[in-house]
Amino acid sequence: MTVTPMISINDGNLVVHDKIILSGVPDNIVLTPGTGKGLVRGAFIGATASHSKSLHVFPLGVLEDLRFLSCFRFKLWWMTHRVGTCGRDVPLETQFMLIENKDSKDYQENSPTVYTVLLPLLEGQFRAVLQGNDKNEIEISLESGDPAVQTKHGLHLVYMHAGTNPFEVINQAVKAVEKHKQTFSHREKKKLPSFFDWFGWCTWDAFYTDVTAEGVEEGLKSLSGGGTSPRFLIIDDGWQQIESKPKNGDDCFVQEGSQFATRLTGIKENTKFQKYGQSNDTISGLKHVVDEAKRCHNMKYVYVWHALAGYWGGVKPAASGMEHYDTSLAYPVQSPGVLGNQPDIVMDSLSVHGLGLVHPKKVFDFYNELHAYLASCGVDGVKVDVQNIIETLGSGHGGRVMLTRSYLQALEASVAKNFPDNGCIACMCHNTDGLYSSKQTAVVRASDDFYPCDPASHTIHISSVAYNTLFLGEFMQPDWDMFHSLHPAAEYHAAARAISGGPIYVSDKPGKHNFNLLKKLVLYDGSVLRAQLPGRPTVNTLFVDPARDGTRYGT
Repeated sequence: MTVTPMISINDGNLVVHDKIILSGVPDNIVLTPGTGKGLVRGAFIGATASHSKSLHVFPLGVLEDLRFLSCFRFKLWWMTHRVGTCGRDVPLETQFMLIENKDSKDYQENSPTVYTVLLPLLEGQFRAVLQGNDKNEIEISLESGDPAVQTKHGLHLVYMHAGTNPFEVINQAVKAVEKHKQTFSHREKKKLPSFFDWFGWCTWDAFYTDVTAEGVEEGLKSLSGGGTSPRFLIIDDGWQQIESKPKNGDDCFVQEGSQFATRLTGIKENTKFQKYGQSNDTISGLKHVVDEAKRCHNMKYVYVWHALAGYWGGVKPAASGMEHYDTSLAYPVQSPGVLGNQPDIVMDSLSVHGLGLVHPKKVFDFYNELHAYLASCGVDGVKVDVQNIIETLGSGHGGRVMLTRSYLQALEASVAKNFPDNGCIACMCHNTDGLYSSKQTAVVRASDDFYPCDPASHTIHISSVAYNTLFLGEFMQPDWDMFHSLHPAAEYHAAARAISGGPIYVSDKPGKHNFNLLKKLVLYDGSVLRAQLPGRPTVNTLFVDPARDGTRYGT
């Protein structure tokens, strides 16, 4: 059955450019040709089952003796990359796959290498990902996240695109899917926030959740005193009104998962960001902090942190002044793929206490009230974290895809209304539920955090951001995260940020800076030199693992 001149199923083989990619393709796998400009070189993979279910696993065919690169979620929040040569090497939760075929069988020296990209998609209320099994088969895992939302087929579960230039193939594939789905926009069509061109400072590693108004002032003075004044500030987690919680004695990190026991109780800043006059009257708050940063330190852009659900544990039901958001307790249900990659302790507290979920029909009102208040304080944008938690809460709300899309549409509408510079950074959001639902957000954190206290994490961090950028960089401009200028791995991280195409910002503690290093990155006026396009691995490193295989790779 010929589908296009390039992609077909012949005698049970999936053939691309006359080269066999998969063998043993089952009869229930269907190819549909792409139509229209940009789709003629691609095809959609579909599958059918005998019964309707909320979760299907469809074998797609056997992959053997071909190098591939995958980007997969190793945590609920984050992707990293893996390479292999056969189906059993394909990890669970693979959201992007690139296969190389050199056609060694015909021994033609001039035969071009063909690169085939596979993009598992969203279809209706369902989300597809790829995975491998012990038979060397690639499988499509299709799920809704809601037992009541069922199907027995899908025609556009995976999009395939092929060519001889891997970077063009990836770019053309995502643009073809954009045209077909019309649920998201390519990075090139999105407005990039202006903070990208300025040196920044984030409060996270400097203070963690103990950040205060005085701490912000101290940090800005410290950096300015050495001649590298930041022009961009992120006030991270720790400024909001939340339920009281026990203190974490280890100041090196916040234990992942512990925050989920805590919920938001109010829109405005907490008492750490208030000052009092002689009569004990409140005389300033977040607005004062922002005004002082812009007036005294020539700060151009101030962003603040919040979670997609309000806080890690959501919004407290019936919190005073927030009753009208119809917040109720929701309990997470994680997909088998995420659990298979990371038996997750993060969900333990939510499984017991639940998350305070603002009703999807009310979530725009929630964001709009929050963002309007922040804008009135002079804030220019938001870093919206913990986004993928929403995918676990789809039961009773039409499934993970629909709930995520409802939240992201409301978020983007509020950002457009309150922050005209498209002031939003998406974080902890590496799922296709969100990527294929984003029409406006232009900045995405590219990997798991910079971990200052984990020496083994730094090469993995740089490797992950570079390989993730191959996929994420088609949707948004990747942000390779903050780092410390005074750190054993500081030069390594600084060099990576310089070529990343993303923002350059640190999270130094006050008084802990390497100004000689920072002056190599920051110009006299606080601006930075930035590559025009997202940084990506070179062609000769696409199908290797430079962080783990002990080999040096030149360009």
